[in-house]
Amino acid sequence: MKRYLDYLWPIIGLVAVVWSVELLWSKLKAEAGSDATIEALLQNANLWQSIKIIAHRIGHKIAVIPPDAFFHAALATLVAYAALAWYDRIALMHLGKEKGISWFYVSLCSFVTYALSHNIGASVFSGGMVRYRAYTAKGLTAAEVAVLIALCSFTFAFGTLLMLGFVLVYEPQILHPLERLSKWFAISDRTARLIGAGMLAFVVLYTIGSWLGFRPLRIGKFEIIYPRLRIVARQYLAAPLELAGAAGIIYFALPEQGNPGFMIVLGAFLLSFSAGLLSQVPGGVGVMEAVFLAVMPGVPAPAVFAALLIWRLFYLILPLVISLPIVIAFERAQLKRNTRIAAPP
Repeated sequence: MKRYLDYLWPIIGLVAVVWSVELLWSKLKAEAGSDATIEALLQNANLWQSIKIIAHRIGHKIAVIPPDAFFHAALATLVAYAALAWYDRIALMHLGKEKGISWFYVSLCSFVTYALSHNIGASVFSGGMVRYRAYTAKGLTAAEVAVLIALCSFTFAFGTLLMLGFVLVYEPQILHPLERLSKWFAISDRTARLIGAGMLAFVVLYTIGSWLGFRPLRIGKFEIIYPRLRIVARQYLAAPLELAGAAGIIYFALPEQGNPGFMIVLGAFLLSFSAGLLSQVPGGVGVMEAVFLAVMPGVPAPAVFAALLIWRLFYLILPLVISLPIVIAFERAQLKRNTRIAAPP
C-alpha cells in the first residue's frame, strides 16, 4: 500500500497544479468580466482573444496606480509572506522539530501552502496536503503535521482577534456602514468597543494560560500541549505583521485623496477577509469587494476595485503562478526518489 501511495501523491500534486491553472484563468476572467461590456466581448471570443481582452482590462485598471504604490505594495507582500513562513517556524518550535529543517525549506513550504489555499479555498485540504507532503519528507508524523496546521490556523485567528480588537476599540464607527449589509451591525460605538475589548480579553487570557503553564489536554493517546510563553510571544509579532502586510497592499494601492487611513483599511481588510474565509469562496471574490465598498463609502468604487485587484495580483495570483513550478519540481523529485528506491538492485 505504501508503494502505491508513493506514486499516488505526485499524481494528486499534478492534479492540484492543473486545477490551480484552471482556477487562475477563471479568476482572471471574473476580474475582467466585472464590466458588462467586457463580459459580452469575452462570451464571443476565442481563447487567444480572451487572453488579449483580459490583459488589456487588467492593464487599464493598473495603469492609473503610481509606480511608488506598486513598490510599497510589493514590499508589503514580502512582509506578509515572510510572516506566514514564521507561522510554520513557530509551529515547528512548538513541536520541537525546528532543528534540521532550514528556513529556506520552511519558507518554500509555507509560500506554496498559502498560495494554493488562499486561491483554491478548503485550506485544510489544499494547504494540509502541501504541508503533509513537505514535512513528512522531513520526518514529522501525520499527527505532528496536524498539530502544526492547527497552530498555524490558530496563530492567524489570534492575530485577527488582536488586531480587530484594537480597531474596534479605537475606530468603533467602522461598523456603521455595514448596517446596509446586515442588521447585525446596527450597534452603538459603545457596544463595538465592548466587543473589541472582549477580543483583547481573550488574547490576554490565552497569554495568562501560557504563563501559568496549563497542563496538556489528553484525548485518548493524542496530547495537545499548551504553547509556551516563547511561542506566544512570537505569535504576538508574527500574526499582526502578516495582517498588517496584507492590508498594506490595499492601503498603498488606494489613492491619497479620500484615503481613510491605515487603521480603517486594516479594519476593512480584517472584516472582509474573514468574511471571505467564512464564505469559503476562493480568494473571497465578491465578498471582499462588498464589505470594502460598504466600509469605505467615501472612496470611489473604481479606486477600491483597482486596489483590491492589486491585492489579488500580489497576494493571490502571482504567488499562485510562482508556486506551480515549485510543486511540479517537488513532486518530480519525489517521484524519481520513489522510483529509485523501488527499483531492484
